[in-house]
Formats: sequence, C-alpha cells, structure tokens
Amino acid sequence: MPNIRRIQHRGLIGMLLVAVAFTALQLTAVTGRASPDTKNYLSYALSLSGESRAEAGRRAIAYTCESARHAPLPTIPWTSRKAPGETAEQCVRRLNDSMAYWTRRGNTSGMTAPFANQRFMAIFEARPGYPLFLVPFVTVLGTTWGLWLAGLLVALAGSVCVLLALRAAGASRRAGLAGQALYLALPTGTVAMNPLSDGLSLALGTTVVLGCTLLLRTRPGTGAEPRAGTGTAPRPDPGASAERRAGAGRWAGAGRWAGAAGPRTGTALVVGGFALMFLVRYSQALLLAAALAAVLLIRAAWLHRKGRPPAPVLRAAGLCGALAVLVHAGAHLLSWPMGQDSAQDLLTHHYQRPDRPDPWPEFFAQERVFWSAWLRLQASRPVLPVLLALSAWALLKRRSAVLPVAVAAGAAGLLNQAGHPNLDQLLGHRLIVFVWLLPVLAVPLLLDRPRTEGASPLPAQPKEVGGGQRDGTVRVVQQTGEGA
Repeated sequence: MPNIRRIQHRGLIGMLLVAVAFTALQLTAVTGRASPDTKNYLSYALSLSGESRAEAGRRAIAYTCESARHAPLPTIPWTSRKAPGETAEQCVRRLNDSMAYWTRRGNTSGMTAPFANQRFMAIFEARPGYPLFLVPFVTVLGTTWGLWLAGLLVALAGSVCVLLALRAAGASRRAGLAGQALYLALPTGTVAMNPLSDGLSLALGTTVVLGCTLLLRTRPGTGAEPRAGTGTAPRPDPGASAERRAGAGRWAGAGRWAGAAGPRTGTALVVGGFALMFLVRYSQALLLAAALAAVLLIRAAWLHRKGRPPAPVLRAAGLCGALAVLVHAGAHLLSWPMGQDSAQDLLTHHYQRPDRPDPWPEFFAQERVFWSAWLRLQASRPVLPVLLALSAWALLKRRSAVLPVAVAAGAAGLLNQAGHPNLDQLLGHRLIVFVWLLPVLAVPLLLDRPRTEGASPLPAQPKEVGGGQRDGTVRVVQQTGEGA
C-alpha cells in the first residue's frame, strides 16, 4: 500500500508545516500580548502553584507591566492594542497602589490578587479552569515563556480539531489543511495566543464542534470507508478501480482517525468539551450549547419536512440542550455571576457605582449603540463580511455535517458579544471570536467539488488483469453528509 502511505505522510507533513510556520511567526512576539485581565488569571495561577496572594499579585504586575512596554508587531495581525502610555515603573506603582487600596477596602480573600473590588474579582474566581491549566507552564518555564507556550499549544490544538472536523465531515485533505491554516491566520489564532481564558474556551469549543460533527455525519457502507471502531483504514481491493483506491487513501493520516471515530467518540468529545469549558468560561459554554441545540432542532425539522430521517440530528440537539441546562444549573448552584451581574458590571463601571434598579432599558440602549458602531466598522474593514458571504455560498452549494455546527458556533459568538456591548471591545475580537469559526469551517469546503450524500454504484470500465479483462462495479465514495 505505498500510495496510501505516501498520502498519509503528505497529510501529516502538511499539518506539521502549517504548525511550524505559525510557531515561527509567534516567536516574533513572545511578550506584548497582555490585557488588563491577564494579571487576574496569572495571579490566580500563581496562587494555585503555591505562591502567597501578595507575591502572586506582585509577579502578575511585573509581567503585565513588562508586556505593556512591547507594542504589537506588524507580523501579528488582528491586534488592537495601542502603544503604552506609561513607563513600566509607573505601571508597577499604579497597580501596587490599586492592590493596597482594595485590600484596605476589604478584598482580603480569594485566589486572585486584589486588583479590584471583590464583586468584580468574583468573575475571575468563577473561571478556575484556565488558571489551573497555566500552573505547570508558569511553574516550569516562568511567566513569560510559560504563558507563550500555553497559548501556542491551545492555538495548535484548536487548529487540529478544525482539521479533524472537516475530515470527519468528508472534506479532502486539502480542505482540512486550509481550515487549519485559516484558524491560525484569522483572529481565532490571535485570540488563542493571548494570555486570557478566551483562547482555551475556543479550543474546547472546537472539540465540541468535532464531536457534534461525528454525531451528525452519515457513514455510507462503501468499501473505501473505515468501519467504526476499527481505527484502521480499509485495505483496497487489488482489482478495484483507481477511484476506489483513491477513496481508501482519502482516509489516510488524520482522516483515518476521523473516518474510524463513531458516535460514542462524538458523544465523549461533546460532553468532555462542555465539562471543561464550564470550568474555563461557563457563559460561553452555555451560549454554545444553547445555540447548537436550537440550530440542530431547526435542522431536524427541515430534514423531517424533506422526508429524511432526523434522528441523528435530534439526538445531538437533545444532548446539547441537556448540557445547556446542566451548565446553567451548575453556575446557579455555585452562585457564579449570571446575566444580571454582567449587565450591572457594564453599567456601573465594574461595580464601582450603585447598581441600576432596572438595568435592561439602558443595557439595550447600549446594544443599539454598539451594533451600529460595529456595522460601520465592518463596512470600513470588510474582511469578516466577505468571509461570511463565502460561508453563505458554501451553505448553499455544499452538504456537510460540519455546516450546521459551524452556523451554531457563529451564532454563539454573536450572542456572547451581545452580552457585552462595550464600545471598548469594538476593535477587539475575543468576545465575538466564535463567529470566525463559521468561515474557518465553511470556506474550505468550497475547495472540494460538490458531492451528494450517500454512495452511488457506477459501472467500472473493463480492466486488464494478467493479459485478460474482467468487468465489475465499484462504489464512488461521496462526501459524508448528515441526517440521512
């Protein structure tokens, strides 16, 4: 099977080349990525590693202020940070004074250093997953290289999940590599590298995307398809046509695992992804689960109307809906901040002013202001609108199990941004980052020829075997669909 081995090696080499190119680019900006929230997560991680709360705060301040000295390099796209307006010494003095002030005002407990009032810091106390993930990195490598390597691994893991999701949906190796490259090149890659919980939440979201794709796809019983649970690519019939042998090679490399994985693997990825995402950023987990349940229910109704079995889609929708209920119930039982707290946080400048008796009229007014400004910004920088237009074209022209999942992920990004209509985040991408998963997953499908669902038997051309001829039929492998 030399041909299949060569195909497997090409796929693996392509994936590694994309990862190495991204790594080399990120080495040009090992620091300079910190945001105001970075010090909160870092102080939490340092406290978990055994540092005292005061020492964890001092080390987090030192990293943040040193990072602020480095303006974003032009080699790192999609950044909106400006050149720092204060020296490192002034930054350290300001944040140390802030810690002393809030300590005197009663913020004397918790894992995060007292950079603000206790009510605001409770938001970060409710996200233990990301600080816990950082502990081995900052313990072994220190803050600068530890945060950089943690971000790199998170970004690469998300890109591999995108590649596997596309391959599991039946896309070609070329489309899978294009999805991986898009994930790393677009704001998804930049957000993943930033020392914030958004990147790890995004990587876990791609794990959920992969799991849902495995749940939705159909598995035509062709000779070129791997059997569920075998973990091996099928052995091509020596007398089969070139098309059939190419179909077997289609599942080589990363695609071989994607072809062999079944619904049990998909369920485990969805449940495990949401369980970890709950600890990292539970609000985004709730929105993603709810969006998946809603989109898949709509998809099931459409399939039923077309006379096609909606059972796999309904099962996936039920699983995501149940997980959304569990996420909401878990956050409520743990008394973590909810939607009302988020609205008050926005309108009271991080709870430094009295709460609004009825925050919603003012909150929705902020929504109108934010989205009007956002639409004007997209008109002046139409990268996302162009990619969304290409995604819409893919939705119209292609059938793939990954497409409804991509639509739900995009909707979750819009919902998350709608929950934080802060004009300070207008130029950023981290709150709306899930919307970029739609073009990341949909646009690469345009590189493949349109395929219908199922397998179509076609007569094979007579083939010479040892000086003679024989006739036969082969099945042409089709792109894996969903819901049939």
